[in-house]
Amino acid sequence: MSVSLREPQEAGAEVIRVEGIGKSFGPLRVLENISFQVRPGEIIALLGASGCGKSTLLNILSGLLPPDEGQLLIQDRPAAQFNRWQTVGYLFQEDRLLPWRTVGKNIHFGLENGNYDRHERQKRVEEVLRLVNLQDFEHSWPHQLSGGMRSRVALARSLVAEPEILLMDEPFSKLDPQTRSVMHNELLRIQRLTGMTVVMVTHDVEEAVVLADRVVILRPNPGHIHHIHRISLPHPRVPTSPEVAEQARLLRLEV
Repeated sequence: MSVSLREPQEAGAEVIRVEGIGKSFGPLRVLENISFQVRPGEIIALLGASGCGKSTLLNILSGLLPPDEGQLLIQDRPAAQFNRWQTVGYLFQEDRLLPWRTVGKNIHFGLENGNYDRHERQKRVEEVLRLVNLQDFEHSWPHQLSGGMRSRVALARSLVAEPEILLMDEPFSKLDPQTRSVMHNELLRIQRLTGMTVVMVTHDVEEAVVLADRVVILRPNPGHIHHIHRISLPHPRVPTSPEVAEQARLLRLEV
């Protein structure tokens, strides 16, 4: 896995463009006229109450779900023409580790649909294990790991194909506050090293403030963008700091 520090991005450059996306499930209108852009190397948080379509929107971005209206462009190309397997990683709310596979074999699973030979697969697994600081646990079993370590394995599996975009659906919501804070720092460290673009769903206002460059605030019935809020605080952001508390207060007024 080639790891390099993020380079400054061109003004106006976009890696994702969402234009007028709409989605219904039968008579239920879930998303209406969703439009926004994501620049390379940004962390975007999708924030809103339950039922506003955050996970549906993330699934559309991943290609798991087609929109009914509008279009999704990735690097100026229609999403249907893009190699999602090598370009988009997806980190689910549950770690979804296979209990009959070791840590290394669980990460290896993230390469099994790609055109990699055996040597390349093993090399990538070893590199991503070092990236998430689990190089000594390649042969451990999921039941031997703590919750935070399982989250790191799931993160490693989503990164092993070197995606340019990482989509995250509340991946840290089941962790205790201390472990969640550790995972926030790990995500930011890895994102700075790789320069990947991150779009994440969260219900946690403080998590959005600590991690995101911009927060897309959705409201329901049907799901629509109410406001896009920029977080201009420098990293690292301390959750208990007055600056983070003030940004969280402003976001709560919008949600």
